[in-house]
Amino acid sequence: MVRRIKERRSYYMVAIGLGFATLAGESSFHPVTDHPAAPPEIQATRSRAFLSSFRLPDTLTFAGQQVPLDHWDVRERIEYEFYQFLANEGDSIILAKRTGRCFPPVEKQLAEAGLPDDLKYMLLVESKCISAAYSRAKASGPWQFIRSTGKQYKLRSDQWRDERRNLEMSTDAALKHLRQLQEEMGDWFLAMASYNTGEYRIKKLLKEQKVNEYWKLHHVRETMYYVPRIIAAKEIYSQPEKYLGLTASDLYQPLETETVTVEVTETRRHLTSVAEEFGTYFLELKLLNPEIRREYLPKGTHRIKVPKPTCTSGCSQQDEDPT
Repeated sequence: MVRRIKERRSYYMVAIGLGFATLAGESSFHPVTDHPAAPPEIQATRSRAFLSSFRLPDTLTFAGQQVPLDHWDVRERIEYEFYQFLANEGDSIILAKRTGRCFPPVEKQLAEAGLPDDLKYMLLVESKCISAAYSRAKASGPWQFIRSTGKQYKLRSDQWRDERRNLEMSTDAALKHLRQLQEEMGDWFLAMASYNTGEYRIKKLLKEQKVNEYWKLHHVRETMYYVPRIIAAKEIYSQPEKYLGLTASDLYQPLETETVTVEVTETRRHLTSVAEEFGTYFLELKLLNPEIRREYLPKGTHRIKVPKPTCTSGCSQQDEDPT
C-alpha cells in the first residue's frame, strides 16, 4: 500500500526560503532628502479578479476516460482544486517550470510501457516533481513510495542509497504498480485512488457503500480530492501559456548528463573526490543523484549521473541506461 503526503503545503520550503532570502537582502538604510522621489508606480499585470476569468471546461477526459462533470459534486470538487492551483500563482508557476525537466523521462517511460501519458500529472500532486520529497508517513521520492512498497518493486533503500528518489527507477516501479491496480480495479480513477490509499481499503468501501465507481465513493477528504486534483493539474499544466502565461522556453530544461560507472576499491570514497574526477562539484553531484544518501560511496561498483558537458575523465565507462 502506498501512503504519501497528506498536506499540500509540505513542499513549499523552496518558495519560503526564497522569501526569507529576499527579506534578508533588504536594506534598512534610507537616505533623507528634502524632496524624496516618488516610488515607481507598480503596474499590476493581474488583479485577484483574474481568477474569475478562467472557467473549468464543460468536458474533461483523463487517461481516455470521461470525467462526469455533469454531476454537480464532481464539478465542484474539481473546480475547488482548479482554483486552488490558480490562486497560488507563484507556486503554480514554479511547478509548471519543473515539468519541463521532470516530465520528459516520465513521458518516455509511459510510452514504452503503453500506459496513458496523463498519468504523469500524478507527479505534481504526489511530490511537486521533487525527487527528495519525504512525507510524515515516511513515503519518499517523486512517486512517494513507502519502504515496503518500494521493496516490493525492488527499489533499494538502505543507509547508503534510497532508489525511491531516483526518478527513472521510481517511475518504472510506479508504472508497474499502476498497471496492476488498473487491471485489478478496471478503472483509472479507482486505480489512482487505490494508489493513494490502498486497493484493499477502496475495495472494502465500494462493497460497504454498494457503488462501483470512484465518483460515487465516500472516503476521507484526501482521497476524495486526490483524483480531482490530478485532473485539475492536467487541465492547467498541459496549457501553461493559457493559465500561467508561460511558454515552452520558460520551463526548466532537461539536464544533459552522462551515466558513468565508479569503482570504489577502498572502504568508502567521498563524493567530493568523485565530483572532481568528473569535472563537477559536490552539490551538483548530490542534486543529480538524490538517491545517494551519504557524502560517501561505499566499497563496490556504482552508477551515477554527472554533467555531460564537464565529463573530463572516465567517460569511456559511460552506460546507456540512465538508471
